[in-house]
Order: sequence, then C-alpha cells, then structure tokens
Amino acid sequence: MIKKYFFMIFFIPALVWSQYERPGSTDAQFLKIGVSPRAAALAGAYISISDGAEATYYNPAAIARIKNMDLCFTHTEWFAGINHEFAAAVKNFANLGTFGLSVIALYTDEMKVRTPLQPDGTGETFYAGNYKFGLSYARFLTDRVTFGGTLNFVHMSLYSDFKANAVSGDIAVLYVTDFRGFRFGMKIANFGSEIKYVNESYPQPTNFQFGLSMNAIQTENQVLLAGFSAIKPNDGKPLGQFGLEWSYNHLLFLRGGYELNHEVATYSFGGGLNWRVSSYQLRVDYSYSDYSLLGGTHRIGLGFGFN
Repeated sequence: MIKKYFFMIFFIPALVWSQYERPGSTDAQFLKIGVSPRAAALAGAYISISDGAEATYYNPAAIARIKNMDLCFTHTEWFAGINHEFAAAVKNFANLGTFGLSVIALYTDEMKVRTPLQPDGTGETFYAGNYKFGLSYARFLTDRVTFGGTLNFVHMSLYSDFKANAVSGDIAVLYVTDFRGFRFGMKIANFGSEIKYVNESYPQPTNFQFGLSMNAIQTENQVLLAGFSAIKPNDGKPLGQFGLEWSYNHLLFLRGGYELNHEVATYSFGGGLNWRVSSYQLRVDYSYSDYSLLGGTHRIGLGFGFN
C-alpha cells in the first residue's frame, strides 16, 4: 500500500510535467536558488545526501534522522550585489517526530526611485525582497524509510503596493541502507497557490526531483561520496546534477560537481571542516558555483549539531 501511494505522489506528476517546457511561465524564481554551500559544491546533487538542518530545503524527510537538534546559517553572494540568506533549526521530539523551521530571504540594497522624468532619482528610496518561511515535519515509516514535508509561506515585495503572497508545500521521502551508505531520495517541491501581481497570476516553480548517492571509496580514514540527482521543473527541460565529496577522518572535506543540461550553470567546487566543540558539532562550509557569462557565486555556511 505504501509503495502504491509513493507511485501516485511522486511519479505521476513527473510523467505529466516531463512533456512541457515553458520558460518564463512561473514566478518566485528565487525558490530555485540553492541554500547550502555543501550542496552547491556538489552542483545540487544533494537530495539523498542531506543530513543537517538544510534538509528542510533539500529533503525534509531527512530531518527525521537528526538525533537531537541542528542549526544552520548560510549566506550567498548572488549576482548584481543581491544578498541571499538562509537559516534553519530542527529539533527531534522522539515519538512525536522531528520538526523544523526555516527562512529564506533574497533582498536588494537600498535603491533609488527613478522615473522617465527624473532618471537620477526622485529622492525616494525602496527595498525589494522575496521571502519564504517554512514549517517542516518528518518521521520514520520503517527503520530505513523516512517521510517528511514542509508547509511554506511565500512573500514577495517589489515596491509599495506591488506585493504578493502564496502558500506552497514540499513532500519528500528518503531511503537509507547499510551498503556503502547508499541512499535514495525523492521530492515534489513548491506545489501550491499561484502568485498574483495586480491582474496577472503565475504558478510557482514546482518540480519533481530524485537522486541517489553512495560511498564509491570507503576506508578507515577516507571516504569518496558520489551523488547524482535529476530534476524536472514545470517550466523547463530536465536537469541533471553530479557531485563528489572526499573526506578525511570526517574532519576535512573537498567537493566538486557539475550540472548537466543547464543553459547557464556549469561546474562548482568547495570544501568544509567538521569538528567537535564542547557539546556540539561545528560545521563550516564554502562553495563557488560558475554560471558562465553571468559570473560566479560564493556561499558560506555555519552549522551546529547537538547530539
């Protein structure tokens, strides 16, 4: 019965969306911007690898595997001086399941109000920003399968009365084995109400995603983790993502990845450190992602895991 529902929830939408390519037909494009430096360094091939509070964005089913509590904060230097921030907190409440809170903010610096008659500015200023607030929940279905979801509130503000709100949801599942850390994940993201500005309404960038990962090399001190994921958005062609992560003593991490079939994004790389400080595990990560003629983006993140 569980397999039947998984098929209905995940695969039927994928078959429907796979027949359409409609660039520019959706709004809230900021929802597509990845939040984690680790995930970005792996070119986004992260749906099955997610294991911290950032899983509230990549695969909410994965937060069920957090033993106690996890926090993360990330900052992305986006194009044209635009800032992108992400923060999340996850807490495991044992038999009640695991809950998470997250927020994404994409916002500009202060800008001048300009008109055709006053191109140098009217003396007024404004800020533009897009925000997403999420409440996540996950629990174990079996000792190897977890199921989770996120309820999101999206707020977009361009200028003065040009504002819009929407509600969306994510549904995900994660399967974990003991064989070389093999994991498989699936997710439907950003399905919900349309976003309306004035008299025009547009759907959110809904997508279906699945991915798998495993330890290609596994020794006492070193691990080479390989991950792959595929995405079918409702407004474009299918995309592929591939990444590798080498770690030494679970302390030092080096990462690299490549995006397949993407018109702009190409390679990415990064690294991180993970060590115990007092009663918590501290994570520091960095990544660089290349976007061809657009240039590159830098991400940095901090994570705190409490056992």
